[in-house]
Amino acid sequence: MTEGMGLRERKKIQTRRRLLAEATKLFTERGFDQVSVAEIAEAADVSKMTVFNYFDSKEDLVFTPMEEHIGDVSQVVRDRAPGESPVAAMRRQFLEAVENRDPAVGMSDSEVALGLIRLIQETPALLTRAHAFFVRTFDQLTDVLVEEGEEPAIARIVAAQTLGTRNALITENHRRLLAGESADAIAADAVALAGRGFDLLEKGLGDYAKRS
Repeated sequence: MTEGMGLRERKKIQTRRRLLAEATKLFTERGFDQVSVAEIAEAADVSKMTVFNYFDSKEDLVFTPMEEHIGDVSQVVRDRAPGESPVAAMRRQFLEAVENRDPAVGMSDSEVALGLIRLIQETPALLTRAHAFFVRTFDQLTDVLVEEGEEPAIARIVAAQTLGTRNALITENHRRLLAGESADAIAADAVALAGRGFDLLEKGLGDYAKRS
């Protein structure tokens, strides 16, 4: 990723990664509200101003890695293969992510990933931000469907149902991981449940789910 970059650019990436790592460590150890930006700066051996040069707020230190993928779902639908329906594209991408143990679908059992899940669930400000993340994903998917010729009201219904199914599957993965199961142990069940969930989605959407 850093090949071909100049020294200044590489240092910026390294500093950003160090800030994210130290912030995550402090948040998971002590809780989001109990950690100050000054403490994060000290742990990363930078100034407080440097933190704000990289991140606009303390919440960004939790959500920036997630928000780099905020357009993934809409991009999968936009770039799907000819003849593939939006639902089929989302099913394919989800199953691939499970296979790759992608944290974006709740399939990472790393200490950091589990700590962030707990942190978000236990912190009202972060739950609000997580909801905003969902709304932006919903809006982007709706826009793609409208661009393809769907009327806005139907596009919103389809986006709500497809993302609702996807989020329910992720929530179940999170539940099992937080209960102490490993990602490898739940993978087969996650694939089976995703199959059932997307089958139900396709039945509910009827002919729409078959449209390419």
